[in-house]
Amino acid sequence: MSENKTLNESGALPIDVFADLEATLDEVAESNPRIDSTDAGNKHSEDLRAILEATLAINSSLDSDEILHIVMRKAIELMQAERGLVMLLDDDNKLQIKAAYKLESEKMTPEEMKISSSIAMQVVNTAKAVYTSDALSDERYANKQSVVELHLRSIMCVPLKVKDELVGVIYLDNSSQSKMFLKSDLYLFELYAQMVSNAIDNARIYKSLYQLERYNDSVIKKSPVGIIVIDPKCNIATINSISLEIFESNREDIKTFKDSSKPTNFIDILPEKEKARWCYMINSTLATKEEFSNDRYFHDTGYVEKVLSIKISPLEQLTTGSEGLIMTVEDITDKVLMEKYVILSEKLVAKGEMAASIAHELNNYLAIASNNAELLNINIERKKYDKVQFNSKSIVENIFKIKRFVDSLMDFSKPQTEFINYDIRHLIEDTLFSLRIQPRFKQTHFTIDLSQDIPNVEIDVGLIQQVFMNLLNNAADAIEEKVVTSDDSVEKVVKEISIIAYYETDANAAKISISDSGTGMTEEVLQKLFTKHFTTKKSGHGLGLANCKNIIEQHHGKLEVESVLGKGTTFHITLPRKKQTSE
Repeated sequence: MSENKTLNESGALPIDVFADLEATLDEVAESNPRIDSTDAGNKHSEDLRAILEATLAINSSLDSDEILHIVMRKAIELMQAERGLVMLLDDDNKLQIKAAYKLESEKMTPEEMKISSSIAMQVVNTAKAVYTSDALSDERYANKQSVVELHLRSIMCVPLKVKDELVGVIYLDNSSQSKMFLKSDLYLFELYAQMVSNAIDNARIYKSLYQLERYNDSVIKKSPVGIIVIDPKCNIATINSISLEIFESNREDIKTFKDSSKPTNFIDILPEKEKARWCYMINSTLATKEEFSNDRYFHDTGYVEKVLSIKISPLEQLTTGSEGLIMTVEDITDKVLMEKYVILSEKLVAKGEMAASIAHELNNYLAIASNNAELLNINIERKKYDKVQFNSKSIVENIFKIKRFVDSLMDFSKPQTEFINYDIRHLIEDTLFSLRIQPRFKQTHFTIDLSQDIPNVEIDVGLIQQVFMNLLNNAADAIEEKVVTSDDSVEKVVKEISIIAYYETDANAAKISISDSGTGMTEEVLQKLFTKHFTTKKSGHGLGLANCKNIIEQHHGKLEVESVLGKGTTFHITLPRKKQTSE
């Protein structure tokens, strides 16, 4: 109010004072349209439109830095402020400027970023908005150094909250008296701040999910085992490079949910003869909702056989919303081979030590018998018949000792059975894995048909494997004999061995048939086949098949044979599921 403006006699202000005040209000109203009550409806619509535009702009991005710059620019435009800043709390609960905007220029110098820190901290401490239309005249802030130095007039600072947790503040100010903030501006600004808080929260969630996805991708890619995730229809959701290597597939040929609306089906990348077994394992896990594992799965790629360790576990939900399965596949071929080499070397060492011990004992008996045989001849020539009788008696006694020692060895070598519940399919595959690497089987085509419903059978694993190996080696011998004896003009001999295994419910027994395309046998040979020491091989000892029959009978099973001369032979093995106890 100017100095020449004084009260009249009645104590009222002169008319010109009212005129000045009205002019000032008109000037303020022009800069702040919201106080113009004559057009309140239109201004309200404009505010809503501005909020909607700001919302669309903010939600157009999920990058937190980009969002904060959009927030600040839209706040300046919406509230007609000169400058503004978004500040977020760091780990030490201190405010850090994340975005700053000035009406005249988007970039602000550090000097231009100075604000009333006391006001910002007041909002942080109270979690309530601060508003003043004229800070220099407001007794709450007039004495604040930053307010005075920066000549601050209108200030609004409101909290940013995410789920009732304070994360920062958004600050606006004006230094011009003609551009003051009003109470209606504060209400709109608080509404805007809540929208901003939600956008910040969404950006954080997105960043967290993105980082988690990258972390998971990194773990899956760098995992030393194969990891495959599929849906109930076996469509591939995730597959890592180790899995592709195990199943010898190219990355370009595999599509996942992320790559295509028609992802590759896992069953399609498997060899034809393995598809049924994988379907069985997968369907078992889906049906029982329990983990399925196979410590030794034999995977035949066509030119090399691998041993895999497989675990299939149910997943509650995939990214598509459906249930699924996660499969871990480890190639343990080298490990299995190493185990077999170690066991073989231990056996060879043990056999070597035993052979040396046996040879030492036999040499002792033979030395005595040999010495007495030489003395016998000398004493006969010298006609010392009393000593001849001693020599002959000593020879007979040592021969008897040798026989008794050999008999004791035979008793010691009789197999001591140790029955356990075991997967007969696993044993067949394990045996084949050991034999196929041998040169004699390299050119042989194997046809394997192992039924999935065969339960575990009570067997002595080592003895039954001995039977399988003996029959398979005999099959290879028979095929080789046919190759050697066949006429060159005759059609080329097909080297083929087939193994069929299934479970016979009525007999409660596992049935295994091993067939070959070898020479076959006559009826006469078949009649003597299991007789001890009977053999048709030049270097055979005739104990193999006799021992096989003995082992199967120890299991209360049956070993039968059928053969057609010139066509091949089939051995049929029957193994009861449960060991029968002797009465």
